[in-house]
Amino acid sequence: MKTTLKYTILFALVLFSKRIIAQNTHFVQNGVIEFEKRSNMYALLKKQIYNDHETDMDEAFDQYKKKNSQFKITKSTLSFTKDKSLYKWPTVEETANDNWLGSDVLADLKNTIATNFNSQTSTTQKNIFETTFLVKDSVRKINWKITDETREIVGYECRRANAIIMDSVYVVAYYSNQIPVSGGPESFTGLPGMILGLALPHENVTWFATKITEVTVLEKDLLSPTNGKPVNNSALKIILNSAMKDWGENSHLMFKAFSL
Repeated sequence: MKTTLKYTILFALVLFSKRIIAQNTHFVQNGVIEFEKRSNMYALLKKQIYNDHETDMDEAFDQYKKKNSQFKITKSTLSFTKDKSLYKWPTVEETANDNWLGSDVLADLKNTIATNFNSQTSTTQKNIFETTFLVKDSVRKINWKITDETREIVGYECRRANAIIMDSVYVVAYYSNQIPVSGGPESFTGLPGMILGLALPHENVTWFATKITEVTVLEKDLLSPTNGKPVNNSALKIILNSAMKDWGENSHLMFKAFSL
């Protein structure tokens, strides 16, 4: 009887402690997240060479690996409130590179995306070769499968979720419900908390938060991009399919990158 009473009291204390911790948890609803995108250039370029059957490029590829690091690292930011977010890239002067070896569509992709969580719509500015498109549509619907796996990212406990998009692209996301905003980098949303870590393992690219600043975000800092040819996702898909139908096996890699 005493043992039962002891465990009952212990259980009550544990439950009470969890409630106290939950009550004291600070939830962030406004701020700016800095992301680091890491693209595995060795793997991405190898795919290009393999798909184009460019066996004579082996020596050039070996030289590239000797002179360049494996990962290309770029920085982006996500400004957010509980209602809206704006994902963008800082303006950086880049040296033009006419050599395809060293460039990749997915690694070089820099979309600007404004998301309205209330209306579940987004406006995305995409630079595709010589044309800028302004894609207005509903947010991407993702069938997430939430797991029990967790990891810490910049001090926030995050839970893992998995998904498949575009029929074949495997996605791993880590979200934190300490930031109760259903947002994330690029076009990835739909989880019960902010996505702080994102990986496309088979596409050899990741996005992870490196810094989170809780700060008031003004409406003017969340304005949607306005420059570009207006389309929706269906219209853009038709344009891409038409433009790349004769581009060989690498066209499907480009299509996936431009569709993110």
